[in-house]
Amino acid sequence: MNTFLNRLMGRVKLGGLLAVAAPILAIVFAMLITSVVLIAAGKPALDTFGWLIDNGSQPRSIVNIVNLGTTYYLAAVAVAIGFRMNLFNIGVDGQYRLAALISAAVGGAAVLPGVLNIVLVVVVAVAVGGLWAAIAGFLKVRRGVSEVISTIMLNAIATAFGSWLLIEHFGTVNGNAIATTPIPDNAHVPAAAIVPGTQLGINTFVIVAIVVGIAYAVVLSRTRFGFNLRATGRSEPAAVASGVSVKKMVLITMILSGGAAGLIGMPELLGSSFTYNTNFPAGLGFTGIAVALLGRNNAVGMAIGALLFSFLDTSSDILQLHDISPEIVKIMQGAIVLSVIIAYELAHRYRLVAEQRRVSRELLEGAAA
Repeated sequence: MNTFLNRLMGRVKLGGLLAVAAPILAIVFAMLITSVVLIAAGKPALDTFGWLIDNGSQPRSIVNIVNLGTTYYLAAVAVAIGFRMNLFNIGVDGQYRLAALISAAVGGAAVLPGVLNIVLVVVVAVAVGGLWAAIAGFLKVRRGVSEVISTIMLNAIATAFGSWLLIEHFGTVNGNAIATTPIPDNAHVPAAAIVPGTQLGINTFVIVAIVVGIAYAVVLSRTRFGFNLRATGRSEPAAVASGVSVKKMVLITMILSGGAAGLIGMPELLGSSFTYNTNFPAGLGFTGIAVALLGRNNAVGMAIGALLFSFLDTSSDILQLHDISPEIVKIMQGAIVLSVIIAYELAHRYRLVAEQRRVSRELLEGAAA
């Protein structure tokens, strides 16, 4: 019994060490790659990292990091829902932008007053995102169309369709931009916290992001539905043998992924701009893919990845003052994601080799006895 417990603890410790070591080594490797690029460009590597850290530790930057990280986290969860079932929902970008546009138009119409209008905007955004993603899910289960291809095409369609809706139906000229009717003041989401001595506020949707992250972790790891989702992603034949309807799970997962994508634009819409215009943030869905990969689809891991990415994006503004292109941050972000993927794969292979050696050793010991 003691021998068994010792071996079990040894395996747990090994797995824990690998899980911690992999991302740390990946970040260090990404910093080395970035340093090489900086040195090749004739820029001071250590000073650059120091400027990023100094700028990122300022109160204004901390608030911006949390707010931007909230958006990145919601995008990562939307992508991760599909990833956990081996579905690659590249259409998150189109889903959240179309959802933000239509929900902004509904909110600007002020059909309901105050808080009810906020709830209506969020519900409409989730519904639009889910329905748009359902198109890709339907094509996959009925016609076998790859969700990668369909969601890429749906991104382009959502962009064109959204532009048409904004120009022809929902938008009005506001300066140099076309925007929807602003959401009334009584339907604005107040800041969750104000930094003392400043007017800086942390977006209330950070609470929503936390709730979404908890729900994501609980549903996928503690419910029958989550088990069916993960089982289908790992082995469709095994899921079918267990009585799971694969087509049903594909469609539901895509709808859930799209529904979560609908939340991505809400921090900006209800907490900052209060309208949808031609300058509304784009590309957040693709950032979500990177963050989900960085966090290994884990609720906590994605939170760390979202904050890391938002830290780099927020802190990069200081680099222009030192004649360093802020694009160096994009290089670092890409290197981090690539390094994490490689590091986790190497850790997985090392774990398999260690397990095989352990089994061989036990077999030899059993044969000798």
